[in-house]
Amino acid sequence: MTEPRDVNAGETPGPAEWLTLPDVAERLDLGISKVHQMIRDRALLAVRRDGIMRVPAELVANSTVLKHLPGVLTLLHDAGYNDQEALEWLYTEDDTLPGSPAAALAGPRATEVKRRAQAAGF
Repeated sequence: MTEPRDVNAGETPGPAEWLTLPDVAERLDLGISKVHQMIRDRALLAVRRDGIMRVPAELVANSTVLKHLPGVLTLLHDAGYNDQEALEWLYTEDDTLPGSPAAALAGPRATEVKRRAQAAGF
């Protein structure tokens, strides 16, 4: 896995809150190595922000990763998106959802987000 570049505030649309990888491990009740594995497997999205790998907090709901997130990340990766581009796609506002795809993943529009991620490759 290539080392992600640092994402600076204001540079890209993004979440309001970020979690460090140890915070994610604690929230998911997993070891830090398992969190790293989830990132490598594209089951979870992390980007470097202020020199530290961080995960958008809303992608980790309660004590689990959002159900459809791994599928969406796989579809975006298969379409040629890198982690930074996937973050931008997830957090770009879409009036037809409404909101961003990341916000829609937590609700009844998750299947629509997956359909759109699949279409992104064509």
